[in-house]
Amino acid sequence: MGLGLSFEVILFFALGLVLLYLLGWLLVAPLKVVLKLILNGILGGIVLFVLNLVGGLFGVTIALNPWTALVAGLLGLPGIVLLYILKLIF
Repeated sequence: MGLGLSFEVILFFALGLVLLYLLGWLLVAPLKVVLKLILNGILGGIVLFVLNLVGGLFGVTIALNPWTALVAGLLGLPGIVLLYILKLIF
């Protein structure tokens, strides 16, 4: 009445499922980091644009160049605060 499957076949099938799960996890984990960096960069760029747009009325602007865009893109809102503090210091 058996299905004709030996214990080894079932064991290798289970091992294959575990390896497939681990491979999927390894591919998804870096994707989460990349998506977080993209979201952080978009939010940093939007806040930098709005700060320059609204802050121009009050004299609070940050020059938009490749370095400030890089800092705002990588660090997001904390990067913009850092840029503003550096502008106040220098």
